[in-house]
Amino acid sequence: MESFVRALNEDPVIGAAHTVLGPYWSKKLGKKEMLAYQASQRGGELTVKILSPGRVGLIGNAVIISKGELYL
Repeated sequence: MESFVRALNEDPVIGAAHTVLGPYWSKKLGKKEMLAYQASQRGGELTVKILSPGRVGLIGNAVIISKGELYL
């Protein structure tokens, strides 16, 4: 399993930083919706929407790399 994980490229934009940066820049720029770009080797774009205080929406393209079922 470890060799599989190493061979798998990391998703270029996970959005974790954008959930914090979105509200910050929203307040600074007076905008509720912004286009964001992650400048990295495998960078990508996403739209950041401020939905309400404490809620951020992230919109972008995604690719499913794994799928499974969980039985409880």
